[in-house]
Amino acid sequence: MFLWLVFSCFLSGTLALDNGLALTPPMGWLSWERFRCITDCKKYPQECISENLIKRTAELMVNEGYLNAGYNYIGIDDCWLEKTRGSDGRMVPHRERFPSGMKALSDFIHERGLKFGMYQDYGNFTCAGYPGVLGSEKLDIDTFVEWEIDYLKLDGCYIQPTDMDAGYPQFGKMLNETGRQILYSCSWPAYQEDAKILPDYAAIAEHCNLWRNWDDIEDSWASMTKIMNWFGDHQDRLAKHAGPGHWNDPDMLLIGNFGLTVDQARVQMAVWSILAAPLLMSVDLATIKPEFKEILLNEDVIAIDQDILGKQGLRIWKKTDAGPRKNLEIWKRELSDGSFALAFVSQRDDGIPYEATFTFDEMQLTNQDYDIQDLYKDDADKVLQANQEFEVRINPSGVKFYKFIPKSSSVAKEI
Repeated sequence: MFLWLVFSCFLSGTLALDNGLALTPPMGWLSWERFRCITDCKKYPQECISENLIKRTAELMVNEGYLNAGYNYIGIDDCWLEKTRGSDGRMVPHRERFPSGMKALSDFIHERGLKFGMYQDYGNFTCAGYPGVLGSEKLDIDTFVEWEIDYLKLDGCYIQPTDMDAGYPQFGKMLNETGRQILYSCSWPAYQEDAKILPDYAAIAEHCNLWRNWDDIEDSWASMTKIMNWFGDHQDRLAKHAGPGHWNDPDMLLIGNFGLTVDQARVQMAVWSILAAPLLMSVDLATIKPEFKEILLNEDVIAIDQDILGKQGLRIWKKTDAGPRKNLEIWKRELSDGSFALAFVSQRDDGIPYEATFTFDEMQLTNQDYDIQDLYKDDADKVLQANQEFEVRINPSGVKFYKFIPKSSSVAKEI
């Protein structure tokens, strides 16, 4: 029995991901949500999955301030491959859309101070029908290392969800053994949740830097709030597994695309930062409107997401029945400096901003004086005194997002 325990501990340790990456939630840009699998470069030259799109986006990330704000990964999702492998069994980037090859593209990205992310699938095929890694794991990992990638998203189409508990850790172990630091993004639990299999999040956190938990996000308020609600409803089994090096991933940011208003985009940025979620843009940075760019580059909100304590926040209050606070909710996150981020979210759609007041108990705050900073800068800084109620006025499908700083804290004394 003693020898078995020693062996089990050794096996767990050798499979565990220990790459020193993602000590705060990863930030960057991924192609999928905005550009999907557009491959006709003659018809859609500015939108097709190609080295031109990636190079253009890399330049914009540097020149427009996204890299300075922390968005340092740029990732190609599905549809970058030829439909068949080469005669040597290796993955072949599409010859017309990536004529320079992936190593040249990787060099281009690294020369600009960015990190290079790529996509593959653990099954026989990717979700869009291109060659997957199954049966070629070692060869594909060696190829990714030769291309000097920094981030790998491993999807889970065309494989049984029951096989993922062994497969994903083994693949991560092989990544580690290369000696190259490659951030490992798993889709493991998303497929198990969909199959009504309860994922082992403790094991997932041990083997992945981030993991997609549930449904793919679509470009709409309905999709975004469905995911947000799911995270709130299941937070008791999710939040405790997030922390430096390993994060729950509610999927990409929709901000700047077609489906969200400015208010709704603010909701996503606020709630994702409360969740300590990866901030992965998926937008055409060449055409994004200034009001959405401002949300993505909000340094105060980014600071909440990137807080070094790494503690995922929770939905702490929700009203669903009738009354003036119907369909309002509070999301709260504890921060490393002793302060708290609180997002007051409205899922109402009935036309006017609604006033609402909240007690210290409802906000789960100690009854004392607080300095309050509006993270979207709509309101001036103010003070909430002990025994008072806190009043907000929230737009329909909007948010008020504040940092509550206890007057007794060292942070308050510095203000």
